[in-house]
Amino acid sequence: MSDQQNVFENRLTNLSTETVKSLVGIRHGVERETLRVTPTGALAQTAHPAALGSALKHEWITTDFSESLMEFITPPEQSIDKTIDQLVDIHKFVIEHIGDELLWPLSMPCFIDANTAIPIANYGTSNIAQLKQVYRKGLHNRYGSMMQVIAGVHLNFSLPDDFWHKWLAQHSKEDDIHTRSDEYLGLIRNFRKFSWLVPYLYGASPALCGSFVAHSNHNHSFEKLGKGTIYLPYATSLRMSDLGYTSAAQSSLHISYNDLDAYVNSVREAINQPTHMYASISAGENGIWDQLNTNILQIENELYAPIRPKQVANYLEKPTDALADRGISYIEVRGLDVNPFSQVGIDAQQIRFMDAFLLYCLFLPSSKHSESDHKIFKSNMEKVVTRGREPNLMLVHNNQSISIKAYCAEIFEGIEKCAELLDTANDTNEYTEAVSVEREKMEAPEQTFSGQMLNTLLDNNVDNSFFGLELAKEYKHFIKETQYRFIDRTKFEQASTDSVKKQEEQERTDDVAFAEFVNNYFSR
Repeated sequence: MSDQQNVFENRLTNLSTETVKSLVGIRHGVERETLRVTPTGALAQTAHPAALGSALKHEWITTDFSESLMEFITPPEQSIDKTIDQLVDIHKFVIEHIGDELLWPLSMPCFIDANTAIPIANYGTSNIAQLKQVYRKGLHNRYGSMMQVIAGVHLNFSLPDDFWHKWLAQHSKEDDIHTRSDEYLGLIRNFRKFSWLVPYLYGASPALCGSFVAHSNHNHSFEKLGKGTIYLPYATSLRMSDLGYTSAAQSSLHISYNDLDAYVNSVREAINQPTHMYASISAGENGIWDQLNTNILQIENELYAPIRPKQVANYLEKPTDALADRGISYIEVRGLDVNPFSQVGIDAQQIRFMDAFLLYCLFLPSSKHSESDHKIFKSNMEKVVTRGREPNLMLVHNNQSISIKAYCAEIFEGIEKCAELLDTANDTNEYTEAVSVEREKMEAPEQTFSGQMLNTLLDNNVDNSFFGLELAKEYKHFIKETQYRFIDRTKFEQASTDSVKKQEEQERTDDVAFAEFVNNYFSR
């Protein structure tokens, strides 16, 4: 057993009963993205439905890059089942107001090519609305719109104050924002090291429409099925590959997670570092706004990462400023594909497994990472998203080659112990059951989401578009027949009305020109 694992075992052994009980207070929130599509599977060209209120100000229902790309947000909750039920409620209200349109159940989009109109999201006429729209114009001009209509699921995770008080006291550490931030960053460093495990288990984009890559540069030798679907036989998440969320400019970034100051400073440097790659795109010159600036990152949200440290930001406060001022209060896991086997894109079992995995990343000691470490993590991830189910796939661990099965086995030993803690805290056995289900996928990769999905396509020789369309219809019928559980129709209607009023008030009170507003935002 390594020194790192010895410390991990000792930490768990020495946890007080009260510290374990405090884990019941872990809170989660989900941000689920989904495309609105027509009954034939084409990208919807309609505006964000008025009955859903203002996408700028609604607390549960908004849009992401496009008017067609919706995002559903649940508030932080301790109960995982309540979070899923709230997500069902949001889906139900939306489905009741999109007519014959459907919600696409896959991460990779329906049929889209260079000629497909992808309407950029509209947030109104206020300065903040224009800033969001110009940022999205910049994304379009930098990377193309096709990349921006890939959907994912983000899981927000925070540990309760009671846990921090007890855990840090056991280690004779001061309970303040600096110490908590250091602990969260240790979790993040371990997660980045093991992040390939998420697409291995939950990647659900082994195939995609051939039109999506017709104009892209890639080195993959795809196989074909159906009328126009392409796939890689052992792929898990092409969404996370060089066909999905990628940026040549960002590949030069060196974002540090070794301490909070280093993280904040490295991100700030990126949003203030001009690059020749975007110098030809207008950024306010002669009143033309095709991007916010010519820097590597227009704003911090443009940074692509499988996990982020987060702090709730005030109005117009930049994320790094919030972190620098108040430390890390939660983390955002961004590496999840949309689960095509769930009506709402994620299920309770996944969240329970992720809780155990994230606790393992917290309790396992984490050393500071070097640039060579980051290269290894990136290489492991690239292998798994394109070849994760390949027999005898080898990864790198502690500078040595190791089979993915052996690597999984080592990680799962620790995750299982953390699941037992969560079972004790919540008086259940659902966490160990969730981990047991995932562990079986080590020996049976066909049980992973990507394995199940690809086998369905191959066995029936159907396109992923047909697969997605059939699921979308099935899920729409299911959701329509479901009763509201926590957020009823009246609450949704009130939230929609209130959001419109807030947008109108925002537009009335703006008193500076947009160029001045942008300058003020970046000079804060």
